[in-house]
Order: sequence, then structure tokens, then C-alpha cells
Amino acid sequence: MLFDLDGTLVDTASEFVVVVQALRAEYGLPPLEAALIAASVSNGARALVTLALGTQETEPHFETQRQRLLTLYGEVLGSTAQPYPGIPALLAALAERGIAWGVSTNKPRAFAAPLMERLAIQPTIGSLVCPDDVRERKPHPEALLRNCAELGCLPEQAIYIGDHLRDIEAGRRAGMYTVAALYGYIEAGDNPTLWGADASVRHSEDLAPLLLGTPYPLEERT
Repeated sequence: MLFDLDGTLVDTASEFVVVVQALRAEYGLPPLEAALIAASVSNGARALVTLALGTQETEPHFETQRQRLLTLYGEVLGSTAQPYPGIPALLAALAERGIAWGVSTNKPRAFAAPLMERLAIQPTIGSLVCPDDVRERKPHPEALLRNCAELGCLPEQAIYIGDHLRDIEAGRRAGMYTVAALYGYIEAGDNPTLWGADASVRHSEDLAPLLLGTPYPLEERT
């Protein structure tokens, strides 16, 4: 069982709201609506800088602004982030069945690894693959294939859950069963029904019933 990190396994939006508001305050800008910030989290630091300050990557000070946002994020990393409801129970159920789990994320390892360590999610993660570990980011399937290699399973034996089109594309290209996490950070105007996922869930608590309590049990794929 493989998860995207932000917006799928862990709710980190509250931390990014604090960071974006702080960055705007440094530039004398008023706060943004929290929901607008949350919807942009899955697009990464560059998108959050653009949202916060209205600047583009081609502008001279953009990289300085991005580094400032990352510094602010490092100061709050893991302070309020929590696994989504139902995730700990799902992971415990996987452990009972002898099914390993991992994370494939576009979040840099410098942030993803400390976050996972601070959350201390049990059972322990079996594979964490970040963009630093591969040549190509999602939606390329390289990261997911590396997860499988580290967990000792074939791609067709894995399920990947994510809250963005790039997650579903990566999972499909890897040959995995894919689940769209509709409870995640989905931007206004996006249409997850067009992502091509094999299944979708509106609430994180629905993952376990979908994957453990239907005619498509995980045991049949392992």
C-alpha cells in the first residue's frame, strides 16, 4: 500500500497556512483565505510562493522568496500536522495482514523524513521515496517503482493513493491500482472524475472499507 504524503496520508495544511500568511505579512500583505492556501499545498513550494506573493519563477527574487518560505516551513514542520482520520487504523490492519506500506512524495527528503519521524506513525514505514531519490518526479512512475523495489513487491501488487492528477498518472503508468483521495488538497476547478483512478474516496475513513472490506481485498494482490 503506497500513499502520497501531503493531502493523502497526512494533513499538513495548517502548517502551510501559517507559513504563507507569515510570508505575506513580511511583505505587508493581508492574510489569504485558509482554504485557498490548503488547495495549493500539493503543488509545492513554488506554487505557494506564487500564491502568497503573486510572483513568478522567472522573476529575479523568486528563488530568495522560495527559500524564505522553506525556512518558515522548517520552523513549524510537524507542529500541527496529523495523519488523516482512519489512517492509523488502516495501517494497523495492514500490519495484521503482513502488508507493508510506503510513501511516494514530491516533498523533498529534507522535509519529508523529519515530518515522518516526528509523527512517529506506527507501524513503521517500509519505504519513503522523495524527489531527491529519483531522476524523474511524479507523474513519472520512477518513484513508485522504487517503492516496490524497496518493499519487495511487483507494481501490480501495489495500490497507490493520492490527491492529485499526477499521483493517479504515476500509479497508472507504474501498473498499479489507483485510488483518488478526494478529501485531499484539490484545487477549485479540478475534476477528479477525469483523473482515471480505479476508485475514489471522499473521506479518509473510507479507505479501509474500500480496500479491506470489498470483493477486492488486498490479500488477493499480494
